[in-house]
Amino acid sequence: MNDATDELHQIASRPPQERADAARNRQRVLSAAAGLFAEHGVDGVTMDAVAQAAGVGKGTVFRRFGDKSGLVAALLDERERALQDAVLTGPPPLGPGAADAERVLAFLDAYVDYLAEHLELVRLSETAAQGARYRIGSYRFWHRHLTLHCGAAADPEHLAHALLAAVDADLNFTLREADYSWERLRAGVRDLAEHALR
Repeated sequence: MNDATDELHQIASRPPQERADAARNRQRVLSAAAGLFAEHGVDGVTMDAVAQAAGVGKGTVFRRFGDKSGLVAALLDERERALQDAVLTGPPPLGPGAADAERVLAFLDAYVDYLAEHLELVRLSETAAQGARYRIGSYRFWHRHLTLHCGAAADPEHLAHALLAAVDADLNFTLREADYSWERLRAGVRDLAEHALR
């Protein structure tokens, strides 16, 4: 591993340390919530339904996650960890082994795909607490990953911020528009990155 990879491993969010039974219950609740959200939509699922599907008491769910927005934040954190793992150890071009510009473009594509796949969860996290996505633990990782791979740019840190801001600006528009084109978002951000990395 090189210094950049070591740094990203340090930044990557990790699941909380907990007793084995608590970890099993947490995973059961998150799996049940993911299944119910996929089947009924986030608005169509109650915390009681999640507890019942997970086979735990509703007090367990409320104590652990607080409310539905806390449950959504935990589920997003788990999904973001999967994307972090792909960046750290997955196959190129998203993972190690590709040129910097290829990794930047692959990450932006994967990030847009992640947002599109989890839009309803992202929407709830944003409406429950403004900016909640940035407190989940991954934004710093995404920013640093892009900064490290935008080294050819005049100001890599600024470019990394601009790329994430471009995605988020379009995402905020997406949250208000039912017929928004994810392909248009992807193409716009890719054009920005390709132009800046020339």
